[in-house]
Amino acid sequence: MKSPANLSARAAGGDRAAFSELMRQTRTALFRFIRRYVGDEQDAWDLLQDSYAAAWINIRRYDPTRPFEAWIRTIALNKCRDWSRRRFVRRLIRGGVELSSPEALAVPDGAGSGDERMEAGRRLARLNEEMSRLPPHLKAPLLLTAIEGRSQADTAGILGVSVKTVETRVARARRKLSHALRRDRPAGPIPE
Repeated sequence: MKSPANLSARAAGGDRAAFSELMRQTRTALFRFIRRYVGDEQDAWDLLQDSYAAAWINIRRYDPTRPFEAWIRTIALNKCRDWSRRRFVRRLIRGGVELSSPEALAVPDGAGSGDERMEAGRRLARLNEEMSRLPPHLKAPLLLTAIEGRSQADTAGILGVSVKTVETRVARARRKLSHALRRDRPAGPIPE
């Protein structure tokens, strides 16, 4: 396997094979990030492709001293933000009608009985739905830190904001999610 620095330098020089290898190394995590951001699998695939296409078109602007993953994630984040703005405009024009709903995600084996797996699947689908509804300035830092496991410093670098801003936005996103999920709970005890 080639070193990431060597691949990055070759890709920045226009080497298609190096760029393809960097795509292969980053596409799974990048797809998960985009999928969680937009809440729709098909839109996520389209945005993933758009992100890599934009990266290739602008490869000469890439600084190979920076991690490729951070650069491509910034491009993907901008694509997601653009998608959100277009979606918002379409919803305004159509009178607030939802254009798509998130698909239920598969629950891994070993989650217990069929009823427990169904309930876990519903909770996960509901969480993903509410996450996709967060405002972009709250959604991105939450996804990068809580879901992707990035440090607040890494997240601040990707988003171009301060670490304190990341900390504040993650806390606000968590409060909004908690409130939205509590709002729809049925009366009575909640199964654990």
